[in-house]
Amino acid sequence: MSDAGIITGRNIGGCVVEEDKEKYGLIMCVCTGKCPGFAAMDIWDFINQVRIELPVEYAFIHPQLCEEDGDRFLADFLQSHRKVIIAACAPNMQRKMFKQAFADSGMSLEKDAVMLDIRDMTNEKAFEVIKKALIDLGYEVE
Repeated sequence: MSDAGIITGRNIGGCVVEEDKEKYGLIMCVCTGKCPGFAAMDIWDFINQVRIELPVEYAFIHPQLCEEDGDRFLADFLQSHRKVIIAACAPNMQRKMFKQAFADSGMSLEKDAVMLDIRDMTNEKAFEVIKKALIDLGYEVE
């Protein structure tokens, strides 16, 4: 807030972000990178575009969150109580797989996470899906 009580913001990748608004992070799960659903994407270019051009705290790739090491990673990661967007497979599958990790960390799957299906998309389409999710969370696009 400025001295006049006006919310101030800064422009990040074409999005105006309130200075005190908590940013979400983005975890992209690529199903070991061999899933045909990611064949149309260059996952490395995509994750870098998200991290640089969108107002996220961080963006990274995990090879397979639904495996045992993915469960351990998510359980450990969620202890920081960071809000997260998970871009991966079908949201109903994500909810089923990650429900316990969120509950164990004291976080709400519905309030602290956004689950997006980005399979079978190009980089451009997946980027727009992430951007729309951020807009829905209250980030303004110029």
